[in-house]
Amino acid sequence: MTQITSSKPLITVVGAASKQGRSVAESLLDSGRYRVRALTRRHDSEAAQSLSRKGAEIVTAPLQAGMQAELTVAMHGSAGAFLMTPPIVRVPPADTEFTIGREMADAALGAGVEHVVFSGLENVEARTGGTKWAPHFTDKARIEDHIRGLPIRSSFVYLAFFYTNFLEYYVPQRGNDGLTFAIYLPPEVPVPFCDPLTAAGPAVREIFDHSEKYASKSLPVIGEILTAQEMVDTFVRVTGQPAHYASAYSREELLHHFPSFAADEPLVRELIGMVEYAVEYGYYARERDLTWSRDIDTGALTWETFLRRADWKGDLRTFAS
Repeated sequence: MTQITSSKPLITVVGAASKQGRSVAESLLDSGRYRVRALTRRHDSEAAQSLSRKGAEIVTAPLQAGMQAELTVAMHGSAGAFLMTPPIVRVPPADTEFTIGREMADAALGAGVEHVVFSGLENVEARTGGTKWAPHFTDKARIEDHIRGLPIRSSFVYLAFFYTNFLEYYVPQRGNDGLTFAIYLPPEVPVPFCDPLTAAGPAVREIFDHSEKYASKSLPVIGEILTAQEMVDTFVRVTGQPAHYASAYSREELLHHFPSFAADEPLVRELIGMVEYAVEYGYYARERDLTWSRDIDTGALTWETFLRRADWKGDLRTFAS
């Protein structure tokens, strides 16, 4: 598909080569209703070139602090923008993720963007009274607060835990008795998951399709709510491979199964804080609408349909950007 009709609204997608960014850019392009400007750190990456073939305009703009002027130029002429921050482990006193998010939002305002959609999360510090440390949640909430204070229309999507985490970072270990799924959650606690490669796009497209309706809304994006044991049981049923659950919930269990994490203490602290928060307080605040994304995207992937679509048998996968 090519973007010939200049009357179509232009949406700038920040981090367009990421899993979420690709999903958003592809959904907007596939609708035929939007032009897409894809901001990436490398214009020659496989993901960027794929978007280019689908009709996106590729602009090199890495997600890093100090890029506000460049981002303002990159967003010029856009009716809307999808904003997200890169994964950053905060090591105080650095405040990099918040700085990047604030600069992106200010750039959108400076460029005259009418509506921004930001990929955020709950404020863990506020919800737990500061007892849990998960700055990649809280910093996104702080960015949301900043955006809400700007004279610009805004909406927010909160993606659930990613199915893809098990393919990239918490890969099952193969032994004589089959695969060991070391999962960062207790076996019987239901939590929300989604596939960022397919779930983010329909949600963001829906928001841009009905801009006024979703102004100021914070909306969860969920594929399925299930337990860790259910994930393992479903994997066994779908693949026919023997597998069993093992807990990686506590610090000791996490480092036992994934010893390489021990080299990054701030990461370990954040992972533990994140999962304790999700289990003890709930991933989403009580007032969130947990059915919205599945109502507007009836094809949202469950864990089972994700496994079948990915044809995943427990091997390491990467999603290069």
